Amino acid sequence: MDMNLFIDRVLAAAKDAGIDTAEVYYEAGENFRASAMDGEINQYQVSTSAGLSLRGTVNGKMGYCSTQAFDDAAIDQLVQGVKESAALIETDEQDEIFAGDERYPEIPKTESDIKDTPAEAKLALCLAMEKAAKEADPRVWKVQRAMVSTGSNTIRMKNSYGLDLTDEGAMCMAYAAPIAKADEKTATGGWVSAGFCFADLDPVAIGRKAVEETVCQLGGSPVPGGEYRIIMRFDAMQSLLQTFAGIFSAENVQQNLSLLKDKEGEKIASDVVTLMDDPLLPGGFGSQRFDGEGSASRTKAVIDQGVLTTLLHSRKTARKQGVQSTGNAHRANGAIRVAPTNFFFKPGEKDLAALMADVGEGLVITDLAGLHSGANATSGDFSLLAKGYTVEGGQRGRAVEQITVAGNFYDVLKSIVAVGSDLDFSGSSIGSPSVYIGSLKVSG
Repeated sequence: MDMNLFIDRVLAAAKDAGIDTAEVYYEAGENFRASAMDGEINQYQVSTSAGLSLRGTVNGKMGYCSTQAFDDAAIDQLVQGVKESAALIETDEQDEIFAGDERYPEIPKTESDIKDTPAEAKLALCLAMEKAAKEADPRVWKVQRAMVSTGSNTIRMKNSYGLDLTDEGAMCMAYAAPIAKADEKTATGGWVSAGFCFADLDPVAIGRKAVEETVCQLGGSPVPGGEYRIIMRFDAMQSLLQTFAGIFSAENVQQNLSLLKDKEGEKIASDVVTLMDDPLLPGGFGSQRFDGEGSASRTKAVIDQGVLTTLLHSRKTARKQGVQSTGNAHRANGAIRVAPTNFFFKPGEKDLAALMADVGEGLVITDLAGLHSGANATSGDFSLLAKGYTVEGGQRGRAVEQITVAGNFYDVLKSIVAVGSDLDFSGSSIGSPSVYIGSLKVSG
């Protein structure tokens, strides 16, 4: 089936059926995933997906229907589904079909070899990564995961106003997770590398870095309970930001799932905090020219030097608040939700060593666990299992594990002392540098 022709037929059928305005959203992707263990490939999965949704207004109400089939019967199903679902709508708050912006930004294309890389090369990288990890240190007992994944996707949006947008993307990721043993002590850890060019993935470097992250935790033990000066290393702070990113969604604010209602223009963080949402970031995993409603993407500081300048909006939430959409509508299983794009704390000038020197005595947290059960995404409260190492005299000390750190994310934003220079996304669209967040309560 010629997808261009099929999309045009769907829009024509919607018009003939009396649907006032209509929009087609098509998304297709290819995904590869494999992992190695004990010198053999123990997981191998290749999948493709394609789906198309139709939204349309009937008598002022928005209906929706989707399909994974692309034939005449599917066109009839889409049109009837939109009309039937529109008839069931009772709320006055409606989504809308957007005619489009005057201009759309261009994002520099990142060269990618992912579609041209054969499966054999990906499997070989899994095996090489596991081998490198095993050979990096005699204390490595096993590599519980040496995984490679790649993915590519295409998005097409076209509506009855004439808006016609297309976007494509691809990425690859490799991850190694060794287990180390020494003196009846066991430690786990890992390292991830991600990008847009498969040839840039270095299995030896990834395997060795994963081992380095693991063996440094051998012999770790708790610290006495109390209040400690805390640095959240880039990956731990990334996890914390990812957990609480939803508080900046206007949708959540309007549903009383965030404490930031009516806070725009107010100081909610320390002066050193600038939180960016940048869909135009070159090489960003969340980079996009347009959002899920067809609004042009734009870069904005959500927090600028401590001041909340804007929430993240779709067109629907923006209308409700009387502001302009920020271009943060996101399609998820047909529904349009508000979500960040490339979301990160703007880095400062000090590296991790300089932050440790500032702390003097305290803790560096490198890993947080229990983020789903131990964090309240509305109130900001968290109590999380953690591991890392002590800071003694401004230098790295001993390994620490089996501790719990507790606090409140809103309070953390206000107490941040310094933001590091080591911005990292670790294969995600949400990233962070290491951050000296002040003090937190710690229990062992």
